[in-house]
Amino acid sequence: MSGKIFTIAQQKGGAGKTTIAAHLAVAWMRHSGKTVAVLDVDPQGSLGEWLEAREQRLGAKDTGLCFRTASGWGARREAETLAKDHDVVVIDTPPHADLKGRTSMGAADHIVIPVQPTPVDLWATRETLLMAEREHTPSILVLNRVPPRARLTKEMGTAIGKFGASVSTTRFGNRIAFAESIGIGSTAIETQASGKAACEARALADELMAWSKR
Repeated sequence: MSGKIFTIAQQKGGAGKTTIAAHLAVAWMRHSGKTVAVLDVDPQGSLGEWLEAREQRLGAKDTGLCFRTASGWGARREAETLAKDHDVVVIDTPPHADLKGRTSMGAADHIVIPVQPTPVDLWATRETLLMAEREHTPSILVLNRVPPRARLTKEMGTAIGKFGASVSTTRFGNRIAFAESIGIGSTAIETQASGKAACEARALADELMAWSKR
């Protein structure tokens, strides 16, 4: 068995990597029935804090996810070890092009790059895409925290298109359900299963899995 490794990466902090990582992990676990491991290599430990809150709410044995932390070159080895026993490994990375980020991208089969619809995020994304290219790893952009009917979103879409990068059809809206659920160690899939945020999370998980098989 060798599972797929998805690294969530973005040079700019605050792009929503942990939110997307958690929602993808739970969507693949609950919606797709896959065995999922999550690996936190960000020194801030946001994904670990989310998992700890999840354990407190559900019990350590009932989170449905395998969780590990790693740093430096150990991230690649840990990811490859987890992939031997799980269908999917989701890696949450730190911002900036340091050793932890580069190693995690090198360990990935696929790189998911969250992008908020702002010029600053777009500038940061250019470097993240270059890092993915240097690792010869397929990457895809995911628009995150997208306001409804935002003119800026259209402008960003046009600019992103100039990169020649793959862009997911599914977007994450700027929805309170994402932030509220993460704060209690959950996801919108579990707190508001029929809501728009949950639908977006499940749709993104399905889209990324289909993209990874091309």
